[in-house]
Amino acid sequence: MIKSRTPVDSAGLRTSGILVGVIAVLYLARAVFIPLAFAITLALIVSPAVALLQKLRLGRVLAVALAMTVTIAATAGIGWTIFQQLVGVANELPRYQQNIHHKLEVMRTPGNGALGRATASVQQLGTELSGVPAVAAPPPGDSVPRRTVPAQSGKPLSVQVVDKPGNQLVYLRDVVQPFLTPLGELGFILIFSFFLLVNQFDLRNRLLRVVGLNQLNVMTLALDDAISRVSRYLLMQFAVNAGFGLLCGIGLYLIGVPYAGLWGSVAAILRIVPYVGVAVATVFPLILSLAVFDNWTPPVLVFLLFAVTELVIGNFVEPLLYGAHTGIAPWALLLTTVFWAVLWGYAGLVLSTPLTVCLVVLGRYAPQFSFLHIILGDEDVLGPEARIYQRLLAMDDQEAREVAELYLTENSLPQLYDSVIRPALAMAEHDRHKGTLDPGRKEFLFLSIREMLVEFSEKTPHLEVVRAAGRTLVVPASDEADEITAAMFAQVLEQAGHAAISFPLDSAVQQTIALMEPGEQDTLCISAVPPFAFARAITLSRQLQTRFPRTKLVVGVWGFTGDAERALSRFQPSRPDMLVTSFAEGIQFVAEGSANPQAESIAAENTRFAVS
Repeated sequence: MIKSRTPVDSAGLRTSGILVGVIAVLYLARAVFIPLAFAITLALIVSPAVALLQKLRLGRVLAVALAMTVTIAATAGIGWTIFQQLVGVANELPRYQQNIHHKLEVMRTPGNGALGRATASVQQLGTELSGVPAVAAPPPGDSVPRRTVPAQSGKPLSVQVVDKPGNQLVYLRDVVQPFLTPLGELGFILIFSFFLLVNQFDLRNRLLRVVGLNQLNVMTLALDDAISRVSRYLLMQFAVNAGFGLLCGIGLYLIGVPYAGLWGSVAAILRIVPYVGVAVATVFPLILSLAVFDNWTPPVLVFLLFAVTELVIGNFVEPLLYGAHTGIAPWALLLTTVFWAVLWGYAGLVLSTPLTVCLVVLGRYAPQFSFLHIILGDEDVLGPEARIYQRLLAMDDQEAREVAELYLTENSLPQLYDSVIRPALAMAEHDRHKGTLDPGRKEFLFLSIREMLVEFSEKTPHLEVVRAAGRTLVVPASDEADEITAAMFAQVLEQAGHAAISFPLDSAVQQTIALMEPGEQDTLCISAVPPFAFARAITLSRQLQTRFPRTKLVVGVWGFTGDAERALSRFQPSRPDMLVTSFAEGIQFVAEGSANPQAESIAAENTRFAVS
């Protein structure tokens, strides 16, 4: 029998097919998409200047033209200045020809130092192992006559065809031709950026219309989120790269490398290209230090300066800044950088973070691509309750305690029990009723949670107990999870200043009921954990109301999300006084039921302190 494909499988296949198709289009049409991506990035950079000029009552086209002209002129001026400085450095290199020659000779012949002796020892050992007799090297300065091989007659001589020297036009063509493709791409980028800025609002409206009028809210939020994240990233990248260049320039100046400001500026610009840019920026001052200085200390210091600065900024500063302002997990930045580099080459390296930001925003607002936001985003994908339950399933109670203690540092004990421990128990109950929770893990989980309750009870302060307000007798409904939640509720009542007693789980409920002696101001509470909480709670409610008809009764179905009034109607004819779904509601019910006005005010104050 052939099984039909489920809707979930069809949706997953459709999403996978869309992703594969998009990646194929991005790769095959990269000649168009790369300039377009750079144009969008440039438009985001220039857009604040355009908005500022429009506030000065300039037209949109004039504001865009002026902003683009200033940007191009500033970029060209910086590039020309750097080019002139590089030409000056190249002209001064012949002054250091002797140092360069000396260092090359040292690298070719290690000499009699420690490194030279070590190299000679390794060579001699290799010769002895190979079985070839060693030949003594001639002393320095001795000339070794070279044996010439007589030419063999009868063999054809190699012939090389040399082109006739061309004229000046041919020479100019050969010089200009390698720059035609980059200049053409730059022209496309500038043209795209100009039209994107001029028609920004029209293009935005057309995009919203294509998505659909019923998606205006979601699409507006997505566009604003993407633009805001990319703009913050570009601002952070400018600040980080400027700081990197400033630190390197100051360090090179202190070392004594000529043109330290130039190399700092080059480092700040080249660092736009992740990973590769810093390596290229290191080469120039390193070569210059080798040429200028007689010893090896300055080149080593130059290398350490760039390496240490990049390690600190790349591993500590950037993950904190980029992750906090772009919403991308630090490890995802490295993964997506490799992906975009493989897809688009060096252009992908430069554009990897803005493109990844767009993917994260897409996953956040498009449900079918939510896995992108889960995988690449920096938000916690598992809540503390899921993490605690997962670690207890893995029998790692130490990490589970750490998660609970971390949550308790910023929240109260009732909030920890209500929002973390109780939902973890509900997950265990779901798995237990489905038959997927084996007895060994279940026993370890319940035992670990009981130990946590004891530890948290000792660490949190106990408030004044108001005996005149009566006691709360908490009875578990049916199983061990109900017993643990009963103990938690009694504990938070004690923390809030109310006397409470938690009864253990007993298969013979009549024995537990027989042990009870509730007073006139006491309150009975049934503790039950979904999903199968109501059946046993209804039975126990009838038994308690039959035995103690004048005692207030509250049923705690912890975590129930349905209609409380409709749920209470299931308890007919023995309807309890109240049905609560959280410990905070239970504490409030007990505080409001205090008979003594003075005790009521104290209990209410304690309740506000415990729940806050």
